[in-house]
Amino acid sequence: MSRHVAIVTDSTAYLPPPAMERHGITAVPLTVVLGDEALEEGTEISARSLATALQKRRSVTTSRPGPDRFVRAYRAAAEAGATGIVSLHLSAEFSGTYDAAVLAAKTAPVPVRVVDTGMVAMALGFCALAAAETAEAGGSVDEAVAAAEKRAAEMSAYFYVDTLDYLRRGGRIGAAQALLGSALAVKPLLTLDGGRIEMLEKVRTASRAIARLEELAVERAGARDVDVAVHHLAAPERAEKLAQRLRERIPGLVELHVSEVGAVIGAHTGPGLLAAVVSPR
Repeated sequence: MSRHVAIVTDSTAYLPPPAMERHGITAVPLTVVLGDEALEEGTEISARSLATALQKRRSVTTSRPGPDRFVRAYRAAAEAGATGIVSLHLSAEFSGTYDAAVLAAKTAPVPVRVVDTGMVAMALGFCALAAAETAEAGGSVDEAVAAAEKRAAEMSAYFYVDTLDYLRRGGRIGAAQALLGSALAVKPLLTLDGGRIEMLEKVRTASRAIARLEELAVERAGARDVDVAVHHLAAPERAEKLAQRLRERIPGLVELHVSEVGAVIGAHTGPGLLAAVVSPR
């Protein structure tokens, strides 16, 4: 089916494949560099392989897609009949992906609006779904962008990590914050704020931190209609338990997605990650 407005995102949205296929969303992959080997997220390296490499303390870094990958994605969308493209990406504070997309948009065969959502994982995925649903209803590029930005403005993402060391190594959180967490032996709860990862609370034990993560998600949802995503890395039982509690406690829950994050985000959080994304409808 030809789509008037095409939606492009990147692999860190971690959208369920059936949803991507249903809405015709394209995801351009980021790259994970494992030792001296560059591997595309989602096709050439799995989250489980990444977790094993981290546990063995192998060198892991990540890199943005080259602008040529976006050029190909935009060209394919135009050839499929799109007359405009909305390209939605993870926070520019985390990656140069947005910049690569902006460069590629300059040579695209149809107009492209590139958006730094300030989000990542399903916080980005929900923005892409909002844009796709608006486009499917006949909305313009501007209307699809507005729908994505509205979702982003109302989004809340909370996450727990076993250690801040991976975020410190990747430069995603300050060394002082990481050192403080280690020195006090606290379990950190983090949030996305202004496109950055910020310390939200410090809790003494993992069990208390996860219970607090649940409370934050329930409080944020309130009685509104919301979509929720639960993410993890190498912690499926922890994620399923949290998801079940949220099903029971959020009265306006519309959709709940449970998934393991991919290798790019996993490289910066480490095994044990547990996250909850709350997206009001």
